[in-house]
Amino acid sequence: MTKITAAITAVGKYVPDYILTNKELETMVDTNDEWITSRTGIKERRILKEKGKGTSYMAIKACEELLKKSPIEASEIDLVIVATATPDLPVASTAAYVATQIGAVNAFSYDLQAACSSFLYGMSTAASYIESGRYKKVLLIGADKMSSIIDYTDRATCIIFGDGAGAVLFEPNTDGLGLQDEYLRSDGNGREFLRIEAGGSILPTSEETLKNNQHSVQQEGRTVFKFAVSNMADVSEKMLSRNHLTKDDIQWLAPHQANNRIIEATANRIGLESDKVMVNIHKYGNTTSGTLPLLLADYEQQLKKGDNIIFAAFGGGFTWGAIYLKWAYNS
Repeated sequence: MTKITAAITAVGKYVPDYILTNKELETMVDTNDEWITSRTGIKERRILKEKGKGTSYMAIKACEELLKKSPIEASEIDLVIVATATPDLPVASTAAYVATQIGAVNAFSYDLQAACSSFLYGMSTAASYIESGRYKKVLLIGADKMSSIIDYTDRATCIIFGDGAGAVLFEPNTDGLGLQDEYLRSDGNGREFLRIEAGGSILPTSEETLKNNQHSVQQEGRTVFKFAVSNMADVSEKMLSRNHLTKDDIQWLAPHQANNRIIEATANRIGLESDKVMVNIHKYGNTTSGTLPLLLADYEQQLKKGDNIIFAAFGGGFTWGAIYLKWAYNS
């Protein structure tokens, strides 16, 4: 029996028009362009400014671009997964709304949340559905409106995050292309270092939590940086070793875009030259669930059928992991 693997067959993206530059941030908090660039690699990030528009708006736009480039109809999609840390609403599924709006009337849908690892975990989930043989077309979207949960008086976080969305379509493949291996991890002891304190079931929203500004992202930067550097590098190295790959076998590293120093450390661990590392952090900042699909969209024209790609991510929780995927098409 021919083995079924899950291959990415189309990609799409959306980033808002408004560009928040380092220079503008200098007018908002005590920082400067040189400080931000040297520590993060970020020059600008996109912000969704329009009132009444949330994560679903960007997800829908990314899906619409994907569908324009793909021969399939939205009604053929079996499943829509939205990987996000910023759903439109606390209870109602953002994915269900996205599916309806793009015309995926025959799909079931749900949200997946694992902070900055959400899209990576979503790749594993989408691939499992495809490999089971039960579903043929799974649409995975990574989208976050991080500006909705950022305190723009906190220079530790406001310089890092931006808004954006990317989408990929997974379909069955019998030529050995698509997802080859994965190694996904988590450690709940890390949740105190990167979190939003209030608004959940432990500390519901109240007049006091609003007054104390407990509804924005808070992080202990040094601790998160230390864990991210070691864990992203470790799992990337593990992908190579257990699949008997050398650096020469890898065409691309697609790392989560959190910090340029973390990206460089991960690439150095597996010995990859800089021209094999996908980077767009300077344009978008950290879009959380959106970073990996935005990389694929930005680099799509450079990807070749059969290219070996290592994906790696690290997020709050803590969550992290790596995936080894063979690219399935030429643009």
